[in-house]
Amino acid sequence: MAGLLAGVLAAWPGQAVAQGSGSATLDAVRARGALLCGVSGEIAGFSLADSRGVVQGMDADYCRAIAAATLGDANKVRFIHLSAQTRFTALQSGEIDVLIRNTGWSLTRESALGLLFGATNFWDGTGFIVRASAGVGKPAELGGAAICIRPGTSTELEVADFFRSRQIAFTPVMIAGVNEIQDAFLAGRCDAFATDASQLAGFRQNLGARAAEFTILPEAISSAPSGSMVRKGDDKWYDIVRWTHYALLTAEQFDVTSKNLDEAAKRDSPDIRRLLGVEGNIGQTMGLDNAWARNAVAQVGNYAELWARHMTPIGLERGINRLWTQGGLQFSPPVR
Repeated sequence: MAGLLAGVLAAWPGQAVAQGSGSATLDAVRARGALLCGVSGEIAGFSLADSRGVVQGMDADYCRAIAAATLGDANKVRFIHLSAQTRFTALQSGEIDVLIRNTGWSLTRESALGLLFGATNFWDGTGFIVRASAGVGKPAELGGAAICIRPGTSTELEVADFFRSRQIAFTPVMIAGVNEIQDAFLAGRCDAFATDASQLAGFRQNLGARAAEFTILPEAISSAPSGSMVRKGDDKWYDIVRWTHYALLTAEQFDVTSKNLDEAAKRDSPDIRRLLGVEGNIGQTMGLDNAWARNAVAQVGNYAELWARHMTPIGLERGINRLWTQGGLQFSPPVR
């Protein structure tokens, strides 16, 4: 019996009996001293190494925010680069603690994969990029076109559904790697390249002087919330991942930034004081230090700071990613 119990406790974090903090995954992160965060590593604006080899982007900074909240140090992250085909298996098997890789939320990904969608850090949609010289103005004009698509992504199904529902013929050109599919499009192997509109903006921006040769069609064919995913069975870890996102939104809502934390903590606002751990024990209810949200905002910034750092440089407007108070879809329940 003792041997059987030891085997259960040694199982991967999503299966292990919760100990210590009440979250097996959090206990594993603390014992390891680092968060294992699954990202793409190839997508500008979300996760891409800079000239110094440091992974930059919205997804990468969400990994850092979770590390700051759980370990007190945003640098205690190991980025695990995953393809669209391997990302879910890596999370299921315990190779990573959280997946933040431009991953869209859908019913089957929760019902069939044993995973839970944590929080929407980006509202996106599938779009198309074409050569400006082609004279194409909208997706419905791509009849008979060869379209580059990455297999194993939601884009694959969305493009097929779009053309089938309109009885428009097209030829899918399936290429898995991000860099490989971009190179194939530039080489003329396909007439259009379909993926998340945000990724198309980063791709076009990185073309420099050649950007004018290509047009991103203004019509997206889907609306896709993307963000973090965790394994089912560790509710406290699920809470930590999604409430770290909500903390960054709440900080923006109350004009709390990485630059004014000390001043903000002195304001006569119970909401801000709870967020920053000045009063209350919100962190302790999740097995964290009460300064969990303050650490995340101090070391990474609020949502608006992340957007300015990563999305604005590639030419993306906030749009529906504005706060709900400003007409957008980004919303946080009360941090109380």
